[in-house]
Amino acid sequence: VRLVESGGGLVQPGGSLRLSCAASGFTFSGYAMSWHRQAPGKERELVASISFDGSGTNYADSVKGRFTISRDNAKNTVYLQMNGLKPEDTAVYYCSRPHRGYWGQGTQVTVSS
Repeated sequence: VRLVESGGGLVQPGGSLRLSCAASGFTFSGYAMSWHRQAPGKERELVASISFDGSGTNYADSVKGRFTISRDNAKNTVYLQMNGLKPEDTAVYYCSRPHRGYWGQGTQVTVSS
């Protein structure tokens, strides 16, 4: 199982970023996926999750209405569209396959003026 995140970077408050997670080594369309984040000095937290077929999604209260999780099973990729970014969204963002706990290496998102 391999999960590779991309799309992080530095963005000003109010800006947008789209994170991608390319999956390989398993039947991607058969598994729920999720995005998590960890800010300095804080525990890792769940940001959003999506069912195996994309029909169901869940979000942390702190990102509802601003972030959107989606997936393309033909491309073995899960996305996190982040709009209206705030400084408190600054963190390392991780892609995960919750079943048996697989994680990517993370991508840094920094929101700052």
